[in-house]
Amino acid sequence: MSETAPSHFIRQIIDRDLAEGRNDRVVTRFPPEPNGYLHIGHAKSICLNFGLAEDYGGVCHLRFDDTNPEKEEDEYIRAIQEDVRWLGFQWAGPVRYASDYFDQLYDYALELIDNGLAYVDQLTPEQIREYRGTLKQAGTPSPYRDRSSAENRELFEKMRAGEFAEGEAVLRAKIDMAASNMNLRDPVLYRVLHASHHQTGDQWCIYPMYDFTHPISDALEGVTHSLCTLEFEDHRPLYDWAIDNTSVPARPYQYEFARLNINYTVTSKRKLKRLVDEGHVDAWDDPRMPTICGFRRRGYTPASIRRFSEMVGVAKSDSVVDMGMLESAIRDDLNTNAPRAMCVLRPLRLVIENWPEGQEEMLTAPMHPQDESMGTREIPMTRELYIDQADFREEANKKFKRLVLNNKEVRLRYGYVIHAHDVVHDDDGEVVEVRCTYDPDTLGRDPEGEDRKVRGVIHWVSAPRSQPCELRLYDRLFTVPDPTRLEEGEDFLDYVNPESRVTLTGARVEENLAAPEPESRYQFEREGYFYVDPDSRDGAPVFNLTVGLRESWPRDA
Repeated sequence: MSETAPSHFIRQIIDRDLAEGRNDRVVTRFPPEPNGYLHIGHAKSICLNFGLAEDYGGVCHLRFDDTNPEKEEDEYIRAIQEDVRWLGFQWAGPVRYASDYFDQLYDYALELIDNGLAYVDQLTPEQIREYRGTLKQAGTPSPYRDRSSAENRELFEKMRAGEFAEGEAVLRAKIDMAASNMNLRDPVLYRVLHASHHQTGDQWCIYPMYDFTHPISDALEGVTHSLCTLEFEDHRPLYDWAIDNTSVPARPYQYEFARLNINYTVTSKRKLKRLVDEGHVDAWDDPRMPTICGFRRRGYTPASIRRFSEMVGVAKSDSVVDMGMLESAIRDDLNTNAPRAMCVLRPLRLVIENWPEGQEEMLTAPMHPQDESMGTREIPMTRELYIDQADFREEANKKFKRLVLNNKEVRLRYGYVIHAHDVVHDDDGEVVEVRCTYDPDTLGRDPEGEDRKVRGVIHWVSAPRSQPCELRLYDRLFTVPDPTRLEEGEDFLDYVNPESRVTLTGARVEENLAAPEPESRYQFEREGYFYVDPDSRDGAPVFNLTVGLRESWPRDA
């Protein structure tokens, strides 16, 4: 195990189990349901399960919980595998499916029936809910609860043979209808579902429930530590019941940890699917989505998400993490690893009147100011440039440290000192061109003269030698920290941020980024970190804003 690995209660459990000889190695599993794309909460679970297995020299299985074929798709199966690999992990052995164990699960269900621990119930779904009771009132036993084992086996075999319609019969565990834990009040183990399965086809018309499938699958795979989020804590007694009352070959144990909740977003698959289906975002991989593929398309790195998961830690109680923590993780990563470039988001033409027509001069700039190993880049200086509209004002107070008409001089980044003396307006009175002069003796040195003080530094690109590009500026998807905390009559979609994506089609970037490498990342100086979107084509690059250079949103009190 890594000496620098952060300690938490699950590590302490594993250390104890290994020391006491309960386990001789660690086997974990990541068991997603293939009914949607994985989100940032799943990323924490992936990092925990695979990371623990790595640290202890064990193995982690990827097992799809595919017991609900009506909502599952091969698309999701492929996407989940890609997400796990992208995060830097590899599962042990083949991809596993709960459906791989349908035969064994059926046999264990028969074993429970034969031992008088399960029965076929023919109450309607509504009656089953009614008979279940409430938190304050014990449940009522089904009139079918005391059938003989032989009768129950015969009925269960008829269920498998397709002789019951959906809702006509279920297999229930016989536990305790007065249990304080509602999950132990004779939970359903199997239901009839006449649906084709993406792995088993039409072989089955009955499907096991998750609470039965999960422990049995863990036992069959030799899982030692079955790690779940806190919502499964009340299900653990049923997990143990299934293990203790069947002849499974191993004894796994379930442990629960706090799920990852981040403000200004949602992680419910149902809500995420609504965002996609109703057109509030483009797709599951829209960079505004909290899906792993969405973060990938926004420009997040696997290292940053793994680092974020480590920063969040593993706790026993739920909490909400500020989005700024995730942004800090990617900002720290890209600050070290992203090469630099200049990009003008909203171009304003600047003409250097004393620069000779047609003259070009190549200026040298570092690819990274703190990492000489990245090398340098050449930037063409020409008579006509573009600067950002935000970097010029005709009049300004002393706090504005950029270019002002007939005011102090400013320096062009990596270039000369200039002075603005005139502007050109359009018919609406808007400034469309700034005219200035430059001092040829100021490349790499301060201007001479006691009264000459450089006001600031602005970025720029050559007008004829820059590349048009599209920028997609992303912000938080919701306008409130908790879009699920709703008043009566409200919908979480009411709080979708209309400014969560702003597209700039007239931006200009250094010409060496006319055909950037796919999936590359850059710091556009003074603007933020950007990622090359898959929509890019040679000569028409598209960049997504990953994160700004500094935190701009206030933290919640």
